[in-house]
Amino acid sequence: MSGRLNSAQPYALGLFRIVVGLLFACHGAASLFGVLGGASGSGGTIETGTWPGWYAAVIQLVGGGLVMLGLGTRAAAVVSSGSMAYAYFKVHQPGALWPMENGGEASAMFCWAFLLLAFTGSGAFGLDRLFARRTSEQEKTSTERQTPVAA
Repeated sequence: MSGRLNSAQPYALGLFRIVVGLLFACHGAASLFGVLGGASGSGGTIETGTWPGWYAAVIQLVGGGLVMLGLGTRAAAVVSSGSMAYAYFKVHQPGALWPMENGGEASAMFCWAFLLLAFTGSGAFGLDRLFARRTSEQEKTSTERQTPVAA
């Protein structure tokens, strides 16, 4: 059973990345554009340039989109994880110690999920792998062309 689970790991990781990225991007879209209930469920948007909310929403939308697509996954995941750590410790944690008490469960979960993706990479179904495959194929063909023929 362990062998089957190990062989499915890249696909499970890819699906995990897609779902986490989509959910994170939805948070950003809600805050920036007022869709899906808007900012904090109020139906409104965050005023442009407001610190830190507007910048966090931009990171959520862009970072979530990049992670969802698997494009620059590790870098986007590091930035997204950092923004959620900031959100937890500056916004939620001063209210109470535990996430259940201070409303910071989503921030904590996103922080750790993105940190995991920063270490594991995009898994299957990511554009990172597609571009890496093309690059390695191009390098392989250019190496084959440059190899001198011995007489």
